[in-house]
Amino acid sequence: MPKRMRFTIWRPLATVAAAALAATFLAPVTAHAAPRESTPVHSYADAIREAVWVDTGLDLDRDGRHDRVAVDIVRPREAAEQGRKVPVIMDASPYYSCCGRGNEGQKKTYDADGDVVQMPLFYDNYFVPRGYAFVGVDLAGTNRSDGCVDVGGRSDILSAKAVVDWLNGRAKAYTTRTGTTKATAKWTNGRTGMIGKSWDGTIANGVAATGVEGLKTIVPISAISSWYDYYFQQGAPLYDSGPDWLSNYVDSPDARAKCGAVQQALVDGAPRTGDWTPLWTERDYVKNARKVKASVFLIHGMQDLNVRMKHVGQWWDALAKNGVERKIWLSQTGHVDPFDFRRADWVKTLHRWFDHELLGYDNGIDREPMADIERHPGQWVTSKVWPPRGTDSTTLRPARGTEAGVGTLGLRKGSGTETFTDDPQRGETDWAAHIDQSTPDKAGFVTGPLTRALRLSGSSEVTVTATPTTSTAHLSAVLVDLGPDTIRDYAASGEGITTLTDRTCWGASTSGDSACFKETKAKTADVEATVVSRGWADLGNHASDLKGEPLTPGKAYTITLDLAATDHVVPAGHRLALIVGGTDKDLIDPPSTRPTLTLDLSRTKAEVPLVGGAHAFARATAGAPSAAAPTGPLDGLTHTPRPAHRIPGGGQ
Repeated sequence: MPKRMRFTIWRPLATVAAAALAATFLAPVTAHAAPRESTPVHSYADAIREAVWVDTGLDLDRDGRHDRVAVDIVRPREAAEQGRKVPVIMDASPYYSCCGRGNEGQKKTYDADGDVVQMPLFYDNYFVPRGYAFVGVDLAGTNRSDGCVDVGGRSDILSAKAVVDWLNGRAKAYTTRTGTTKATAKWTNGRTGMIGKSWDGTIANGVAATGVEGLKTIVPISAISSWYDYYFQQGAPLYDSGPDWLSNYVDSPDARAKCGAVQQALVDGAPRTGDWTPLWTERDYVKNARKVKASVFLIHGMQDLNVRMKHVGQWWDALAKNGVERKIWLSQTGHVDPFDFRRADWVKTLHRWFDHELLGYDNGIDREPMADIERHPGQWVTSKVWPPRGTDSTTLRPARGTEAGVGTLGLRKGSGTETFTDDPQRGETDWAAHIDQSTPDKAGFVTGPLTRALRLSGSSEVTVTATPTTSTAHLSAVLVDLGPDTIRDYAASGEGITTLTDRTCWGASTSGDSACFKETKAKTADVEATVVSRGWADLGNHASDLKGEPLTPGKAYTITLDLAATDHVVPAGHRLALIVGGTDKDLIDPPSTRPTLTLDLSRTKAEVPLVGGAHAFARATAGAPSAAAPTGPLDGLTHTPRPAHRIPGGGQ
């Protein structure tokens, strides 16, 4: 993470809005009082509901005609009758028919004329009465769209981009899937905001990275920033399947019949070796962050083990480097929508964000803290900028202790070696539970109890010099907060939430589309250790992140593992640990062998982003007693991650 950054200057909306506000105000205002909030003055029951099919310019299903994507629209009738143009909130998704959206798995439903009756989630119910249009796009190859799903590739991104182009008068659309009657979007001013969770949010990232005109903001929730990093990390496989499986999972029946060539291209382009190929280059949005013109409001769970936090760190850093306007929420949950972990605040904040970005209202959200961070279940803090000023990368060094594999962590370089053997049946929670015992499957290094709290904020790196006994080896590195805490139970089925039976309503309803959703509450777990950040790599990728090679047994190799971004406070009295192991059970796949690895401690280190830097670490560890080994494993460590997902957000 950059050591210092500030909230970049926002676009001067006032100058743009001066001419446009008269056409977009939703209620009468006096000449001297500009609105600060859109209000529900339009009828949701009477809203115009229609469908168009946008020409993508592609023919991925090879049927001899351009693929068209289905676009379902809900927009305020009153604005249309008065000739007032409205902005658009858009969610492009592969899940509208196969898997459902949201905590209750909602799908699109239609009337006899083929117009949408139920649009999943609350966006249309809440925002259409407030003068926005909502657009739900069936990603190419899904539901009522032509084409093929290519899992984040050109078809995925360009089919959604084509809709933004159509909304801005640059693309063609038709009133039916195969007809010739054209449809125009004269009802919109073209100002578009994309939103969505997981795959949907990923599409928003990808479309923004094209630099398309008219896309003013994106709100990616638990979203992918580079598809390679969804399936691999530095050569280590995170899942036992590739994008071909995922494409087949969401393809419509029509697409499955036509898209064999696309499926085969996904197989051929994504070998299970973990090598970087042109397929991954096409699906890497981070490299195109310089093209992003839209502002970004990013939301992610710091314990998301589906779309992991690495996607946040690299995307946020790239956006910051290129001066993109941005805001972030980081929760303690797993792969969970903010509507289900902070509902009231989320709806209010999203409302203000869209009002500012799409309507141009000066409501002050641009002058508020950049980051909201969940410190304990349901307890949030803010940071004016993120990472906060004064954050500095601090080099922490492992050193030998009195027992094998039970070492210390500090500022001074260590010496000697530590040895462990890969055990695919053990993982990070096993390692943490036995941090003070010598076990054959890991090497652990621990500070004494802290005398002051330490805040980690940003992305870490762990450089390891290791000598393997076999030609293949995987490595895992984790940072752990050792001490009792109550956290969101991200390893449970709800990934940190429990769904209740009572419902609350967020917007207007019709008989076919209710704005009332089941309430949730935090599901918590009492633990004695919390994994703060994780990273994995295939040691064969020591020379390059792009390509692995066989190892020579007995030869030392140096590799730097990227650890996921986080924001975590290790309280006084707790200890901070670095653990290095082999296969992290259920989070990466094991290698074909079970190597023993010897770490050279003089050439092993962790670069950790600490608020206050090395000085803060020295103060927090000054006078702290050496970590005394308890007589047995830590109690309360039942928080074992569930087997890894391989569906980014389906049914969630």
